[in-house]
Amino acid sequence: MQFKGFYSMETNMQQLTEQIQAEGQFMIKIYDEIGKVIVGQRYMVERLLLGILADGHVLVEGVPGLAKTTAVRAMGDATNLDFSRIQFTPDMLPADIIGTQIYNAKTAEFAVKKGPIFHNIILADEINRAPSKVQSALLEAMQEKQVTIGNETFQLDQPFLVMATQNPLEQEGTYPLPEAQIDRFMFKLNVTYSTMDEEVEIVNRMAKIFTYNVQSVLNAEDIIRLRDLADKVYVDDRIRTYIVNLVFATRDPMAYKIEKLKHFIYYGASPRATIWLAKAAKVYAFMNGRGYVTPQDIKTIAPDVLRHRIIMTYEAEAEGYTTDNIVQDVLSHIDVP
Repeated sequence: MQFKGFYSMETNMQQLTEQIQAEGQFMIKIYDEIGKVIVGQRYMVERLLLGILADGHVLVEGVPGLAKTTAVRAMGDATNLDFSRIQFTPDMLPADIIGTQIYNAKTAEFAVKKGPIFHNIILADEINRAPSKVQSALLEAMQEKQVTIGNETFQLDQPFLVMATQNPLEQEGTYPLPEAQIDRFMFKLNVTYSTMDEEVEIVNRMAKIFTYNVQSVLNAEDIIRLRDLADKVYVDDRIRTYIVNLVFATRDPMAYKIEKLKHFIYYGASPRATIWLAKAAKVYAFMNGRGYVTPQDIKTIAPDVLRHRIIMTYEAEAEGYTTDNIVQDVLSHIDVP
């Protein structure tokens, strides 16, 4: 019976992998379409697509001019989803995002005017240029996929994703995101400068008239179908234990004999990190044409899931340590299954 069960599982895995590889042809098309307007930045584009398929929000950090906004807009066009861009500024109010109630003098009643949050993809541009009370207006929408205006609660259309860009906190006019909000982002991406060859290509493109023309490759129904397929990706119990160990090591490094981090971590990653590591790993395996998750999948996406969920001590900052350094220390100390 054990052999029969093993062969049955192997057959199902093969069938799932074949189905995933057949459905995965859209990946090439999306990269081609976004490549019309974005030079390089493959890492950012891949993670944005992963966020859409995993139903997770994405925070993108980088200095101005790295095509963060353009990449999110192009992703919205390529997936044919309803798109809204919200430019965050210091004088914004929460009502500018979620909407408000307006009094109608003729009917003597209040009517709801919905805000720009009621779209599939929300580009929260330079989100950390608005104060905390405005940033917090996104909390209910990001977690419960609903918005409350007055006494009424409205469900948001699916898929619903917040893709936020922020400038480094060292820049003038920026506010740190509240911990409760930043934890709701599945990924935090650190975007860096293009390579020299990519920058030459950018100059060549900008030397002539540029036309923004991205064709849609997917629609909302396709995304929901692909999510269901990615959810079937197999995760072995040993992989699940590996994920839990990684997250727990950020909370209690001494239990895993990572003495160097004892005085560097103030707060470790939340349970959302465990959930998103598992979900993102399944989608990452799906995007790479596999029906099962490998330890390398976890290692690849762990920095993006964990870097914004670890709160460092002043001692760590004084020694020039970053959360990425902490994640790499954890990955190097936890045994791989």
